[in-house]
Amino acid sequence: MTLTIWVDDWQMQCCGDTFRPGDAVSWQLLEVDPEDYADIVGSDRAAEIDFREEHHDSGEEQPLTPLRVVAVTEVHCRYGVPSGGTAKVLYPVPGSTELVPVVEADGWAKARPHVRFAGYLVTAERAADE
Repeated sequence: MTLTIWVDDWQMQCCGDTFRPGDAVSWQLLEVDPEDYADIVGSDRAAEIDFREEHHDSGEEQPLTPLRVVAVTEVHCRYGVPSGGTAKVLYPVPGSTELVPVVEADGWAKARPHVRFAGYLVTAERAADE
């Protein structure tokens, strides 16, 4: 059974380790509400997200889950001020998502015109403790 895991760009940039398809990783996984990701990745892709990876103290005690990375996709989207919003807070613009399959995730992505890097969608399989 495969899982889809959201990995924030800033979490990787702060203290994540580079990973690629085929790698064994152990991550703290927290359950998510897929709707929280609908504006970033679209409703269909958001419905596929099972967990988010957490590097920092989330207030929840979760054991590390051993995984084998199957695929990594960068997620880029446009950010803007929503109607009635304030110019100080930018939000993902629905429908602006660009998904880019990659062979390595290090927290940084090549700049793309008109969108910003937001994070990764990682397809992984649960692995036996090694």
